[in-house]
Amino acid sequence: MAAKNPKKVNLLDHHSIKNILDESVSEVVTTRGFVEDVRMSNIRLVLGLVIIVIALFAQFYKKKFPENKDFLIGCITLYVIFNGLLQLIIYTKEKNAILFTYPPEGSFTSTGLVVSSKLPRFSDLYTITIATSDPKSISAGKPVELTKSVTQWFTKDGILVEGLFWKDVDALIDEYAGEAKKKK
Repeated sequence: MAAKNPKKVNLLDHHSIKNILDESVSEVVTTRGFVEDVRMSNIRLVLGLVIIVIALFAQFYKKKFPENKDFLIGCITLYVIFNGLLQLIIYTKEKNAILFTYPPEGSFTSTGLVVSSKLPRFSDLYTITIATSDPKSISAGKPVELTKSVTQWFTKDGILVEGLFWKDVDALIDEYAGEAKKKK
């Protein structure tokens, strides 16, 4: 369950604490038989690549400025459109998600999970939410949430006590699975 090398963070760095907890949540969920669904990440990467290609065309077009004005206006317009589309996907689909999964193999549910987390700035309360990736599905369970202080999972030296953290995340996954079974 726990790794040989302890996971250590700077307790004064909010982002490193959230990062190490998010990585650990992903580990727990994937060890429970859920396979990561990377389609959303791939869509974001393709959109980012398109944006970069548009910027490169605008930069290295063979004509100089006054002659390529219309081409540059077109590139800028496409750049803004694709960037807006990328931000829309991040804002509407991803939100605070750290992991999308497929349903576990051999499962009766037809939906995967969306695992999201929050660690507000200047707060020690870390919130993990597990919800279905398709809320309209008949097999979708109610979202479950766990909010705890990060001081519960770290030593004073900044080492993550993985056993305690894994136990809490496992219990949350079991709670979600129990909700999904009760609904049927």
